[in-house]
Amino acid sequence: MENRRTLGGRVVIKPVIADIRFGDRILTLFRDLKPQIVFHAAAHKHVPLMEFNPAEAITNNVLGTRNVVQAARAVDVQHFVMISTDKAVNPTSVMGASKRAAELIVHEAALESGMPYMAVRFGNVLGSRGSVVLTFRQQIAAGGPVTVTDPEMKRYFMTIPEAVQLVLQAGVLGKGGEVFLLDMGEPIKIVDMATDLIRLSGLEVGRDIEIVFTGLRPGEKLFEELFVSGEHYARTRHEKIFIAGNASSFVPDRLDETITALARAADLNDRTSVIRSLQNLIPEYCPPEPERIPANEAQLFSSATRINPAPSAGAPPLTS
Repeated sequence: MENRRTLGGRVVIKPVIADIRFGDRILTLFRDLKPQIVFHAAAHKHVPLMEFNPAEAITNNVLGTRNVVQAARAVDVQHFVMISTDKAVNPTSVMGASKRAAELIVHEAALESGMPYMAVRFGNVLGSRGSVVLTFRQQIAAGGPVTVTDPEMKRYFMTIPEAVQLVLQAGVLGKGGEVFLLDMGEPIKIVDMATDLIRLSGLEVGRDIEIVFTGLRPGEKLFEELFVSGEHYARTRHEKIFIAGNASSFVPDRLDETITALARAADLNDRTSVIRSLQNLIPEYCPPEPERIPANEAQLFSSATRINPAPSAGAPPLTS
């Protein structure tokens, strides 16, 4: 039974369940629905879990993106916006490298088709599913401890309205092959954010609730970056949005061959070949040492060390 919902008498929402890993299924849907604009947001985004399951990162983030792009081109989609991440820049994780590979697939499609296919890179979205703020609030409500990876870890943050605006503006501004980013200001220390949330809850670090530093997990970075070396970026007419207009110049000559090798390695669940193929495709990809890869999933979350830090002076105010 088809489920349709109409908003304001004009916009019809038709929910469809499909797995982007099945190319024939996606192509059939696109031929049926004939979309004019595609916002591609389907991806695995959990860094440590993708280190433990690299084949999943490849089949979903990379091959799934290829399926969606191919279907879009087959039905002449007019605008294609892929949601990427700052973790795709100089990646240290399979997740980040897989998203960088997906960016290259989109850029290649832009070069070959001349159509406005582009990517946007997100920082951490406040309030989204899996957001660190939601996790902190849950931990505070439970009486703690509040878990922070490292006292020096910093991240860029954006609000949900900013994220939506970035995606929509990219769809309007893009000509093809660009990367768009939001001006997110200075990165924020995660421990400062945790301290602020504890204070805003009427509690004090070290007296009422503890902060526990868990240590960097496989693939995680202390600092994220926004632009690949060599990308030329400038402000757009939207004052808070940057554009890297030459992003498509980084597409390698034999991208399809490398993606095929990645697919083969993923089919065999061959981690070593997946990593090697990603390094061939993305020279700046720097995976963690093999001994830092967990032997089982339990080890992903078992390294916490309990520490009572002094409240951080000069912590930036929370804006949302």
